[in-house]
Amino acid sequence: MRILTGLGLLLAALVIGVGLELNPRVKERVEIRPAGEYVRVYRHATGEVEVLPLEEYVVGVVAAEMPALFPLEALKAQAVAARTYILRRILAGGVSNNPHPGADICDDPRHGQAYLSRVELKRKWGVLGYYRHYFKVRQAVRETAGFVITYNGQLIDPVYHASCGGRTENAGDVWQVDVPYLKSVPCPYDCYPKVVETRSFSVAEVQKALFLVQGVTAATSSANKGLRITLADKTATGRAREIVVNGRSFPATLVRERLNLKSTRLTWTINGDRVTFTTVGHGHGVGLCQYGAKGMAEHGYDFRQILKHYFTGVKIVRY
Repeated sequence: MRILTGLGLLLAALVIGVGLELNPRVKERVEIRPAGEYVRVYRHATGEVEVLPLEEYVVGVVAAEMPALFPLEALKAQAVAARTYILRRILAGGVSNNPHPGADICDDPRHGQAYLSRVELKRKWGVLGYYRHYFKVRQAVRETAGFVITYNGQLIDPVYHASCGGRTENAGDVWQVDVPYLKSVPCPYDCYPKVVETRSFSVAEVQKALFLVQGVTAATSSANKGLRITLADKTATGRAREIVVNGRSFPATLVRERLNLKSTRLTWTINGDRVTFTTVGHGHGVGLCQYGAKGMAEHGYDFRQILKHYFTGVKIVRY
């Protein structure tokens, strides 16, 4: 399970060609250039770029990003999202200032999507688990082969996260950029097993984590005056947007990152020298909620319905 930590590319390249929407009465044009048949993946463990067939790469992403025990329709939804993500990235010519020349993407989930090879999956699952899980994931990829997600004829940025905690978030409330298909939607079937998490820090730990930002050190903060934390602004869904610590304002996303909290749907208490944060959900909350997709699949929804629920106004087309 992995959570995308940023919105990624926000302007998709216009694409032209012929595609078929799942509703046979509606047609949409989309084309993937020949280079999209293969993915060049930079592997951090070896420092090398591997060239993989597109669908093989998608299998490795789904296996790395979502538990194989999830229902097949949830795995299918993840497969379509993963395929859309990498094809959109390739079509747009890669990310600017790409730190891995010659690669379309790397296997670090902080930079895009996680990816695990067959050898790595055998280590992860064990031999018996590998044969049980791998073929299920491959089935999900094969049964959705070629399907991508589009909005107004363009491949979308299909961001996803582990658990939204009951409602997804607007992209504009997290990344300050509104995206028409990344709107807040209810998520009644989110079944994340640890939806609420509590983490405790010393006052000094919080000060060090936050006041080192932009060259401000704990020594120059009001370290001897204790810690004062207030909520300055919140999103429409109730997540923290801006937090003030000892008079200094921080984006809640930065507080989450610096303290390694699971989400910005958070509250806190201060008791003496200890600060306790309580979070709900896991991840940025935008786009596809993976545990919500699991719950929807368990309630009879197919991958098309799951994707169209989390990505507003999109179409599922075969490129």
